[in-house]
Amino acid sequence: MLTQKQKDLLLFIHERLQQAGVPPSFDEMKDALDLKSKSGIHRLITALVERGFIRRLPHRARAIEVIKLPEGMETDPPRNSEAGGLQSIEGRMSAMRTPTPPPPFVASQSVSIPVMGRIAAGTPISAIQDHTHDIDCPPDLISGGEHFALEVRGDSMIDAGIHDGDTVIIRRAETAQNGDIVVALVEKEEATLKRLRKKGSAIALEAANPAYETRIFGPEQVDIQGRLVGLIRRY
Repeated sequence: MLTQKQKDLLLFIHERLQQAGVPPSFDEMKDALDLKSKSGIHRLITALVERGFIRRLPHRARAIEVIKLPEGMETDPPRNSEAGGLQSIEGRMSAMRTPTPPPPFVASQSVSIPVMGRIAAGTPISAIQDHTHDIDCPPDLISGGEHFALEVRGDSMIDAGIHDGDTVIIRRAETAQNGDIVVALVEKEEATLKRLRKKGSAIALEAANPAYETRIFGPEQVDIQGRLVGLIRRY
């Protein structure tokens, strides 16, 4: 049985998927449920996953799929709107549908891959955003596996030749070698582009700019989302 907050969050995610085809951000969930921090959203999502109502899609930040709604929820009449905006969501539920996945990769003279928003090469920003548009890449940048692109914001990797405004090409991966430049998801919330350094059981995310400090985390705090394989720069 779900608590009212769990139920409200499930309905909010479901409605957003129906309207836009993508789940809301953690900030949007926090604001919709009137919570003070995103840690409360993480706890609610974990509870919904454990109870089988939603699941996280692997290797993608903010990728959530609604598996089911509580029995009778789809047919319940709408509640009084004065009880709160989230409560009225229940009356607007219709048949569930699965979010549309990114388009398949097509091999030709150029390869189209999805751009998944921005990545911080500086102070970490919110987790990787949703599929915004596609970009054509030279096929020699794509060497097997699944790839996506991210627009770089910040200058923490400038000494590695990665500038603010560049577009980096990332091959999806859960692991990387020591010294690889990776997309790292910190605490399942912040995404950043940094060089990976393994120090015993610790993971260091190292900038390529002396103005930025190396950040060190425990292995459970960092999820590798992919490894840098190429870069596109427009002048």
